[in-house]
Amino acid sequence: MALELRQQLKLAQKLVMTPQLRQAIKLLQLNRLELSGALQAEIEQNPALEEDLSAAERAELPPELSASIESTEPKKEQDVTEQVSIGETLDQVNWEDYANNFDSNFSFAHETPAADAPSQFDFISEQPGLLAYLQWQLAHRELDEKEKQIALYIAANLNRYGFLVVTTEEIIKANESDTDEVEYVLEIMQELDPPGIAARDVSESLYLQLERMGKENSLAAIIVRDHLSLLEVKNYKELMRATGKKKNEIIRAIDFITSELTPFPGLPYATDTTNYIVPDVYVHKVDGEYIIRLNDDDVPNLKLSSEYVEMLQNKDKKLQKESRSYVTEKVKSAEWFIRSLYQRQRTIYKVMESILKFQMDFFERGPAYLKPLILRDVAEDIEMHESTISRVTSNKYTHTPQGIYELKYFFSTAIPREGGEALASESIKTRIRKMIQDEDKTKPLSDSAISNKLAETNIKIARRTVAKYREQMKILPVKHRRQSK
Repeated sequence: MALELRQQLKLAQKLVMTPQLRQAIKLLQLNRLELSGALQAEIEQNPALEEDLSAAERAELPPELSASIESTEPKKEQDVTEQVSIGETLDQVNWEDYANNFDSNFSFAHETPAADAPSQFDFISEQPGLLAYLQWQLAHRELDEKEKQIALYIAANLNRYGFLVVTTEEIIKANESDTDEVEYVLEIMQELDPPGIAARDVSESLYLQLERMGKENSLAAIIVRDHLSLLEVKNYKELMRATGKKKNEIIRAIDFITSELTPFPGLPYATDTTNYIVPDVYVHKVDGEYIIRLNDDDVPNLKLSSEYVEMLQNKDKKLQKESRSYVTEKVKSAEWFIRSLYQRQRTIYKVMESILKFQMDFFERGPAYLKPLILRDVAEDIEMHESTISRVTSNKYTHTPQGIYELKYFFSTAIPREGGEALASESIKTRIRKMIQDEDKTKPLSDSAISNKLAETNIKIARRTVAKYREQMKILPVKHRRQSK
């Protein structure tokens, strides 16, 4: 059989995402903060889109243009996942939208970025933390393979505060080493930057920092090493009695400790980021009735530019072909943006309204009464596709009388219950958390005991399921929760 090149005709159907469809889907996925940035970026880049500062300034659109957001509300909600026009062809698709272009401004105005603009992949990186910093320093130390192994083990077992969370015996056992070798490597680790690293507690960390300054015999060193508990409560009288020093000397030593030393040396190298939550929708109870309100704070009202609309409407002003094409494109892009924004807001409202209907017991009585719910239930209720519901509920939050929750929180699998209706897994987690909070700290409940207590209320789940839920809630096992009398 010979190898050759040949042409072959093939007829096939496939879904091609138009720019309008991509616009609607992207807007639907944005949370409250991202939406505000997207609107500002679009206003800046599309001259046909303006902020409507007054309702009186809204201009009526001419009949030549397609109806904008000011038109009457559609009779039936359109599903953005299936809204593809049959008239769209491959030639009409802007394939540049799928290129590796830097689109942090998130514009639908189809503005071509500069040739030297950075790629979005240039920003996919991990910020180096404490472990990377210590590894870089260890690379410049003369250590043999075994010592380097122990050093890396110690570095990997430092918490976010820079404290060592394993004992010397555990290090010896894990690395099959001896006490002298481990202590030698630990001293090397404690000589690295930042000062006070690899200490067991705050007292040792502060003492290591003073030792690095050559003040290991100072009054401050005596206080942090032997009397840290008195320092925490600023008990000057007991400190004077314990050290035999005068009050002004004690005060100077404490001022030096608080101003020059760092109790948690690892914190400046922590890579944890703080994510602030702004609710996308509010649910208030007013006079016994729940009211849903979308969070429109700082979201401007948009309209088409009256000047651009007048250019297309006024037949007396003859625009060049290129100019008319440009104005038409910008007006059409602005109109689709407003329409997609309106559809996004209506979709979120309808989804929240459906969730409120299904989870009324939660809003009335709390998380313990959360019912099983899947995306299909809401999709069938509001006559939309499941993928649309998934996009609406992703990375969006609601403020309720019970607290702030992600919309995904209300969707949970069903746990069968004998002699009663099924419960949501989140409801089971709430019951387990309540049991652990109320337990006797000297005799905490084991996973088997929690399973047996749940069985008494006709909730039969296995011990390993209890353990899985406990780990998901980041609750320690029984041996770590036990406290001595």
